[in-house]
Amino acid sequence: MAEPDVTLVEQTLRINAAPETVWRFWTEPEGMCAWWGTAAELDPRPGGIYRVEMEGGPVMAGRYVELVPHERIVFTFGWEPTEGAPDVPPESTRVEVTLAPDADDTILTLRHLGLPEQYTSEHDEGWSHFLARLQHATGTRLA
Repeated sequence: MAEPDVTLVEQTLRINAAPETVWRFWTEPEGMCAWWGTAAELDPRPGGIYRVEMEGGPVMAGRYVELVPHERIVFTFGWEPTEGAPDVPPESTRVEVTLAPDADDTILTLRHLGLPEQYTSEHDEGWSHFLARLQHATGTRLA
């Protein structure tokens, strides 16, 4: 049996906030919910789990692989099996996020590796949508 074709989604954007601020939106439940879901369980340490419930939709789940504070986050990624969710099981793909300071801003680069080819476009569009929400959310104040 042939191996499925897998591809990469890569996006880079400028966020008008310091890497320390952007980091919190990836590693604290309140921050994650401000742009990515309605509920989040996060244990941001290597091997720790994350689970993010989308509004009226599927649940993303995986494990943190690497965390370099304010610089890099690597986690496995997938969807819990639910109606309407892509057939990308939890922990089956990998997301790498780098945060680079640039004056008072952050240059965020996201690489999503190992996606089955038939889901690449959908995830590329999804990341575009949610990273734009992250850009907006970083202007809000977390408690």
